[in-house]
Amino acid sequence: MDATDDSDAAEMLSAVIIARDEADRIEDAIRSVAFADECVVLDSGSVDDTVARARALGARVVETDWPGHVAQKNRALAEARGDWILAIDADERVTDALRASIVAALLVPAADGFRMARRNHWLGHRLAHGLWYPDRRVRLARRDRARWGGEDPHDVLIVGGVVADLTGDLDHHPYRTLAEHLATIDRYSTIGARRGSWVDILVRPPWHFIHGYLLRRGFLDGLPGLVVAALGAVYTLLKWSRARL
Repeated sequence: MDATDDSDAAEMLSAVIIARDEADRIEDAIRSVAFADECVVLDSGSVDDTVARARALGARVVETDWPGHVAQKNRALAEARGDWILAIDADERVTDALRASIVAALLVPAADGFRMARRNHWLGHRLAHGLWYPDRRVRLARRDRARWGGEDPHDVLIVGGVVADLTGDLDHHPYRTLAEHLATIDRYSTIGARRGSWVDILVRPPWHFIHGYLLRRGFLDGLPGLVVAALGAVYTLLKWSRARL
């Protein structure tokens, strides 16, 4: 993928995206990182037009299996050719403000990794409070200083060195429908099930709701803020109770 005129950093930037059956979203994701020197898409068996649409936009597509979130993102890291990697998901978009911040940061890098705020949207509603904003994530790092860790399904980009903050938001549209959100809760709570005590089961779900809805002022997001806080509590309950079921 050709870099645009304002990508003047001496070092190469690779954007990496993992995907499966994201034909309706992959194009917007790729276009949002068009300022990178290359875009690498790791596709894990799409049966829709994800691969064709990604290639049509100039992305280098690597077709592979699905070993899990952390392992797949480390594969994407290994496929990148740049000195720097920018990792986003197919349901994320680099905003203009974040793009400008990334370009400026890479001109004279003052850190080995960079953290950015995610601006989450829930069924068309932008969430500005609660646990869903600013939802800061490290997504930009020197390739030789970065590795993915964490526990599936919650991956974390770990940087060996200094991490600084960027301005601008990474737009995130995780769910197309309420049914998809509920299915994700079911799937993720199964993958991430914990062997908790009865205290965990009884205390963690209501604390999750209180923390997000009251202490982090999720109520300011209206009904969407209430629903998101409640569904987060349901996810927490399932995660900590399923290992006992």
